[in-house]
Amino acid sequence: MYFWVAFAVLVIVMLALDLGVFHRHAHEVRFKEALVWSLVWIALALAFNAAVFYWKGTQSGLEFFTGYIIEKSLSVDNVFVFLMIFQYFRVPAAYQHRVLFWGIIGALVMRAIFIAGGIELLNRFHWMVYLFGAFLVFTGIKMAIQHGKSFHPERNPVLKLARTLFRITPDYEGARFFVRKQAVLYATPLFVTLLFVEFTDLIFAVDSIPAILAISRDPFIVYTSNVFAILGLRALYFVLAGFMNMFAYLHYGLAVVLVFVGTKMLISEWYKVPIGWSLSIIGLVLGVSVVISILRPPVESQAHKGEAPPTLSTD
Repeated sequence: MYFWVAFAVLVIVMLALDLGVFHRHAHEVRFKEALVWSLVWIALALAFNAAVFYWKGTQSGLEFFTGYIIEKSLSVDNVFVFLMIFQYFRVPAAYQHRVLFWGIIGALVMRAIFIAGGIELLNRFHWMVYLFGAFLVFTGIKMAIQHGKSFHPERNPVLKLARTLFRITPDYEGARFFVRKQAVLYATPLFVTLLFVEFTDLIFAVDSIPAILAISRDPFIVYTSNVFAILGLRALYFVLAGFMNMFAYLHYGLAVVLVFVGTKMLISEWYKVPIGWSLSIIGLVLGVSVVISILRPPVESQAHKGEAPPTLSTD
């Protein structure tokens, strides 16, 4: 109980400082500022991990660290999708942090529901282990094969739903998600962008939660490692947004990781892979994929240049 309280207080204080003090006024987040915040979140995660090692033991400490590494690595794919969403909706740089902040608040709630549901299913129905494992193997293979497909938000049901439920202003209205004009409530393109960010995280949660449940069934370890990775996602986005080509082959490493943890679940009845081995294999696979990305960068794509901005207005 004390662990949960300490964790909750830490998260609330940091979020309050983030939005209420350091990002009280909308501004473009520069690389240096983002790098500092990214290092702060990583340092907090490692300090928390040290506390887990000390109070809950080596096994829990290694499980937290492995889960954090998996979630942090999968976050890079989130960053790539966020970048495409912001480019598609032409979101001004000054407002991107606000979208990601509220998007991550929603992600914290969704992850809690997914984790609680996943653990309950695994505890009640043992055969769900094999279903989750098979799903991860399938997802990993799909990630390796389908990565790089065109991004088409205009075909997404989220956009159609937003146009159905709300009147949408043709232009951004500062950092506001909603405005009133002549007593009529309008959603702004910034709110539509937020819906896409939330929907994207929902999709990624479907992949990432089974992956971390392959590492640990302890709700505290699973949720806290997930949350620390998510909380650092905003800063990670602003750090990596201009360097995504440096990680062009990381998705293959992530695909291998998903297949590995899926296989780990499938064979868990007969052989439990030690957490130390799991961490070593995951670290090696991700490290190799990053090194290959740096040593053999692909030709820069020009696919999205020159596109016309989307028309969202329903008025």
